[in-house]
Amino acid sequence: MTQELLDQALVEEATKKSGLIWVRGAGAPAPAGPDGAVPTRALWHVWHDGAACLVGDGPGEQPLPALADGGSAVVTVRSKDKGGRLVTWSATVVELTAGTPEWDAAVGELKGKRLNAPDGEAMPERWARECRVVRLEPTGETAALPEGSLAEPPLPSPATTRRPVPAALPRLLLKRRGRR
Repeated sequence: MTQELLDQALVEEATKKSGLIWVRGAGAPAPAGPDGAVPTRALWHVWHDGAACLVGDGPGEQPLPALADGGSAVVTVRSKDKGGRLVTWSATVVELTAGTPEWDAAVGELKGKRLNAPDGEAMPERWARECRVVRLEPTGETAALPEGSLAEPPLPSPATTRRPVPAALPRLLLKRRGRR
């Protein structure tokens, strides 16, 4: 009994404080990796009313692969300070219906944490039309931390911003430094 309460407190506190959680869904078909496994994705969230709430699967929002209503997911939480893995917990996926009190409460929390939204105050209406709001409710099961890092290369994304340095840039920087 005591270990269950400690695990529950660890899941809640770690997930509340972490800006990202790593989620691997198991409830629906999703784009699989080269080995056929559903990829684990880093997703932003808010902790609300005993669960991690996510918004996505719409234009300009994060993808929520394999997170189907009634399905399951595995959530790994990292330390906000050091970035190391703190806890891995199992969750039940619950998709919230737009317009319900639960949806309104979750969206109220999510809206405050959404950075760089293109539509500002109209965001909840867009989410109701085009996106999914999902709750990951802990089942009470936590997994033992694995040996090793389990590091993987990032998934391909059109959001890549790193480009080769322009050929003239080193000359321009050195030229400025010489003027001083």
